[in-house]
Amino acid sequence: MTTYQGKCHCGHHQWEVTLNDDQKNHILCHCDTCKILSGGAFTMNQIIPKSNLKITQGGEPGKYTYYGDSGKGVHCYYCQHCTTHIYHHQEVMGDDTIIARTCILPEGRKDLPVGAEIYGKARFPWQKEVAQTFETLPPS
Repeated sequence: MTTYQGKCHCGHHQWEVTLNDDQKNHILCHCDTCKILSGGAFTMNQIIPKSNLKITQGGEPGKYTYYGDSGKGVHCYYCQHCTTHIYHHQEVMGDDTIIARTCILPEGRKDLPVGAEIYGKARFPWQKEVAQTFETLPPS
């Protein structure tokens, strides 16, 4: 296990995220919602227990909710000052599982490899596959 320090773009929110050895990689998400929220071709994430992320500065992040393919809520937690998305909670995954944004971590921008790609069905045709790709989500 390794604990990483993260902070939003403006520095208001800071947090610690602990990743197990098998979580020290990015999961690229190509879904249309991630494209819209990030303004990019995909987001870089990791699925972790909620207890592995601790907000250490800035208080409770803002919250925005939309509804995913399952029809259940997806709660996006972000800095209200600069709008950096810290993590998401998909109700369909249960109460204790969140999706942490790994590219926000300094090590995520330098050292973490890509471990998998999800929502490959929505990947842009000009993007090359860089890891095992799932049409939507991996099987449970």
